[in-house]
Amino acid sequence: MPAASHVSLAVRLLRDAAGFFRNVGEQNPELKEEMFDNADVYDRVAQLLENDPDGLIELEED
Repeated sequence: MPAASHVSLAVRLLRDAAGFFRNVGEQNPELKEEMFDNADVYDRVAQLLENDPDGLIELEED
């Protein structure tokens, strides 16, 4: 079995989750917008992790 870094595994899991949310949205029109929004977040985090694994993100306080 080939080895994978923790980052590459996390990116793959995030992208797979995004695909899952899109599939759910396609099958449930009343949830489509929410599911696609979720998928976009997972894709964006995957992109951030892939491009800068040690990067920081500024979080807003509630």
